[in-house]
This record gives sequence, structure tokens and C-alpha cells, in this order.
Amino acid sequence: MGLLAFLKTQFAVHLLIGFVFVGSGLLINLLQLCTLPLWPLHKQLYRRLNCRLAYSLWSQLVMLLEWWSCTECTLFTDEATLRRFGKEHVVIILNHNFEIDFLCGWTMCERFGVLGSSKVLAKRELLCVPLIGWTWYFLEIVFCKRKWEEDRDTVVRGLRRLADYPEHMWFLLYCEGTRFTEKKHRVSMEVAATKGLPALKYHLLPRTKGFTTAVQCLRGTVSAVYDVTLNFRGNKNPSLLGILYGKKYEADMCVRRFPLEDIPLEEKEAAQWLHRLYQEKDALQESYKQTGTFPGQQFRPARRPWTLLNFLFWATVLLSPLFSFVLGVFASGSPLLILAFLGFVGAASFGVRRLIGVTEIGKGSSYGDQEAKKN
Repeated sequence: MGLLAFLKTQFAVHLLIGFVFVGSGLLINLLQLCTLPLWPLHKQLYRRLNCRLAYSLWSQLVMLLEWWSCTECTLFTDEATLRRFGKEHVVIILNHNFEIDFLCGWTMCERFGVLGSSKVLAKRELLCVPLIGWTWYFLEIVFCKRKWEEDRDTVVRGLRRLADYPEHMWFLLYCEGTRFTEKKHRVSMEVAATKGLPALKYHLLPRTKGFTTAVQCLRGTVSAVYDVTLNFRGNKNPSLLGILYGKKYEADMCVRRFPLEDIPLEEKEAAQWLHRLYQEKDALQESYKQTGTFPGQQFRPARRPWTLLNFLFWATVLLSPLFSFVLGVFASGSPLLILAFLGFVGAASFGVRRLIGVTEIGKGSSYGDQEAKKN
């Protein structure tokens, strides 16, 4: 009866979800490791297999948003742009204001069939994060130290390697470089003033090197840039913990498509184009704050069953032996075994909490915060 009572608690549910994610992630990483010999033999087959394996892991997080918390994601765009979703290589520019902005982006990737092949220009520290960084390594994610003098060659090589990618990919750029906080915003606007750039109210000053390099290296592969401006109804500031607790949010995403040939090729002109884009994004956020909506037609792409079915598959594979093991431990009556199991549960809970901490704004990096660096 004590075990049944424990299984009914919210803590136990979260722990079981975390166990399925971590357990399946380790198995997926092992399978990805087994695909490495394919790279010199059949590079494109290696890539396709890793897209499917990554989908099996990332879709579990999407399942939490779509099926557990039932968060709604509404697109504001035009029909011509919507028809192109999932049918072309694109660069995505997304504002970095929320803890789950990446998860809303992944939800749209899933609904248009590009979740497994989604890419990002990520900070190198994430490569060391278990499951997330390891899976990204096999997906040829481009990592950087956020010091351009050291990153230039690495980023260029990583981007050029994606030129023949066999799956339609959405390559995400957080041009602000770090998540928005009031402190970082104040420092960023001081920099804007010294450079004679217009002040932004809802964004940090975009860092242009990554963007200009991406559009230069991916010309001929990428056909457009999608500018995505995200906000949440009711002035909510959602978190991954909120999603785990089943809180429902309503996300609105304004998507504008810019053909790559319309973006200047020269670095200086492309940087100016990006600054103008962020001024427009700021105006969109101001309009949203005043009216509660973005301009454009509204679309709500239907959620697909695959994320739920994928999670149920892994839950069946992993939880059945877990329950048998737990029952055996408690049936043995051995204090040593029981204490060892409780220690394992505590360590697993701590590990899941640390993974969640990666998404939290309050525990984010000090990148972009000169005062924090001085301290």
C-alpha cells in the first residue's frame, strides 16, 4: 500500500517521466555511438539514422508540452509561408526571452516533420550536458565558445559540413547570444548607445557575426530566413517546471519569411539588415503588449500522435523491468538494498533537476553581462 500511495504522488510521476527520458536517452546515445562506423561508409545513411534517434528523444519533451500540459501554440503568418514549412532548408531567428522558447520551437518542428533534423548554433558548454549535448554531437550541431576570434574557423567548418544535409533542416540562431534579463538588457543598451544604434525595449542587441557567417556559408543550401517572435498570452512567463506540473500556457508565434536572396551578401550590410530586423521584432512585441495579438492570419497546426506513442513505447520498455526490480527490492526486506535503492532515487531526482536547471533563466550564463564578468 505504501508503494501504491507513493506512485500516486506528483513527485513519483515526475520521477518516472524523468526515468523514461534519462533511460531512453542513454540507450539512444548508445545506439548513436554504434552508428559512427557508418560515417565513412555511407554518410547520408548515418545522418538519417541519427535524425530518427534524436527525434525519439526530443519528442518526449515535446510530448510534455503537447499532451501533458496541453499548451497551445498558435502561428501568425500567411498561407504561402505556411505551405513551405518543412519543405525547405531555413535559418530560424528566435527571440530568447523565455525558459521554454526552445520547446515551443521544437513543437513546431515536430508538427512539420523536421524535429529530428533541427539544428542550432549552441554554446560549447552544452556539449558536456548528458543526453542533450551527447545527442547534439551526433547530429553535427555547431558549437561555439562565443568568442569570435576562437570560433570563426570552427563555426565555418561546421556550417559548410551541413551544405549537403539530406533532411530538410531548420537551423536555429539566438542572435542575442543569451537569454534576456533586465540586467543584461541594461548593459546591452549601453553598448547600443555607444555604437549609435536604436535602443530595443524587449530584446538584447543582436550579435551579428554568427548570423552573417551562417547566411554566407549556407547560401545554396538554405532558401530562406524565418523570423519568429514568440510571446505568451496573459503576460505569462512559463518554465519547464511549470510544464512538468501540468500548467497550460498559450504561446503565440509570429513568423515572417525572408528569401535568402533578399538578404545582403556583404557582412556589413547583412549586419545592418539584422539590426533593422530586431527593431521590427521590438515593434511587434510592443504591438502584442498593447493588443494581445500579432498581425497576420492565425493557424493552429494539429498535434500529431507520434510524440505520445513514442513516449508510451519507451515507458513500456523501461518501466516494466523497473517495477519488477523495485518490488523485488522491497520484498527482500534487506535494509541495505532498500537504502541503496532510495539513494539511487535521490541521485536520479537530483540529475533530472540539474537537467531542468539548464533551461532556467536564473541559472543562465553571465554572457552579455559585463558587470557579472567583472564580479
